[in-house]
Amino acid sequence: MHSIRPNPGPSWVKTSDFDYRLPEELIAQIPLPQRDMSRLLVMDRQTNRIEHRRFQDLGEYLRPGDLLVMNNSRVIPARLFGCKNPAGTRFEILLLEEIEPNHWRVLLRPGKRASKTSKIYIFDKDNRLTNINISVINKNDSGQYAVCFSGTEDLRNALTELGHMPLPPYITRAPNSVGMDDETRYQTVYASSPGSVAAPTAGLHFTQDLLRRLEGQGVMVAWVTLHVGAGTFTPVKTEMVDDHLMHEERFELPIETVTAIQTARVKHRRVIAVGTTTVRVLEGVAAANNGFLKPGCGRTTVFIHPPYAFRVVDALVTNFHLPKSTLLMLVSALAGPGNLEGIGRVKGAYAEAIERRYRFFSYGDAMLIL
Repeated sequence: MHSIRPNPGPSWVKTSDFDYRLPEELIAQIPLPQRDMSRLLVMDRQTNRIEHRRFQDLGEYLRPGDLLVMNNSRVIPARLFGCKNPAGTRFEILLLEEIEPNHWRVLLRPGKRASKTSKIYIFDKDNRLTNINISVINKNDSGQYAVCFSGTEDLRNALTELGHMPLPPYITRAPNSVGMDDETRYQTVYASSPGSVAAPTAGLHFTQDLLRRLEGQGVMVAWVTLHVGAGTFTPVKTEMVDDHLMHEERFELPIETVTAIQTARVKHRRVIAVGTTTVRVLEGVAAANNGFLKPGCGRTTVFIHPPYAFRVVDALVTNFHLPKSTLLMLVSALAGPGNLEGIGRVKGAYAEAIERRYRFFSYGDAMLIL
């Protein structure tokens, strides 16, 4: 799928419109002991009312027949460590995407120390050097490396022993610190399709018990897959939002989900996306097909920002996002579909969340936009 510009002409929206000041201590470094005990800020766009609840209260805002669409992508242990020799420079390798078996696109630090003539041997999770190694093939203009792995028939089968969970850069504690289990908590309870290098974090608040209770009250559930890439953390650096080049991510939209959405539409039920990644799949496919959904898989570079007229999604479960990020822009678009009013609404909601000491970003609290 090619990059979609669904807005009719330039929007003249500035990146600075999506800036805000966040006290550093509100960046959640660890998850809560219980997933669905996170706080939930509920924004009603019709009344401009904001309520403050717990995520386990989500069912009180859903109706029988509502359709929750969720991203079932699974985070892979994509962060590896290696060295040229036991006493040499230590490298960090972040897997981005498999090109073919044992050939990957990666980020490599320090890149200046890597060359095509050298091999970097990989440590296992217990910091023991293995025979698995990489050779650099080339580097592209975006700073990404193409590398080849040797010493294993298929790197995917070795990742459990080698890889660490790729926690976001704003989580500054050591992965799997004492009492932490990032392999479990930086993963949704329904994750099934391996491929993401960052979690679809809106789904981290759901428990199996909560899902059963929602289905018990008549809420329907459908699935998409979007493998979240490292580009999700890329800040928008252009002065005007329209000038930003959106990153690309792989997706799959099953025919069962298309059918469920069509049924919801016929019955005038709401389609509620869980996470901005789900929104990207549904709206990206619809934008590429004149408003219609077609099952299939591909890549999306759709960039959703105010003013955007949504074709599929009626409501959104999401987390609190970084300043000047494309995720915050998408949320602001949904808070005011087809106009610019959502920018102010989201800024106001974020200001209230900061005042009430909500926890922000991946391991933080949640927001429901109705």
